[in-house]
Amino acid sequence: MPKAYLVLFIAVVFETIGTTALQASHQFTRLVPSVIVVLSYGAAFYFMALTLKVLPVGITYAIWSGLGIVLIAIIGLIAFGQKLDWPAVLGMAMILAGILVIHLFSKSATH
Repeated sequence: MPKAYLVLFIAVVFETIGTTALQASHQFTRLVPSVIVVLSYGAAFYFMALTLKVLPVGITYAIWSGLGIVLIAIIGLIAFGQKLDWPAVLGMAMILAGILVIHLFSKSATH
């Protein structure tokens, strides 16, 4: 089971790279970031598909989207100067708490 989570984390990292490149592509007007978007999303979906062999789609997508939201918010803050207010930080902390509850306590996370 832990290998599935590692593969899912790799998928999230590629998705985060793709989303960061999407911002940098300026609506697909820059070639290199646009190519990175396509390649990163392709890799992200490939690794997510591998995860779906082991984890149910609902659990996979909850973890994928939650971690992606948090990671891209951190990258937005660092790379693009996008500020987060306390309600945003609290909401993301609640998302992370939800992921931990799923991982630690849910029996749905296994087939």
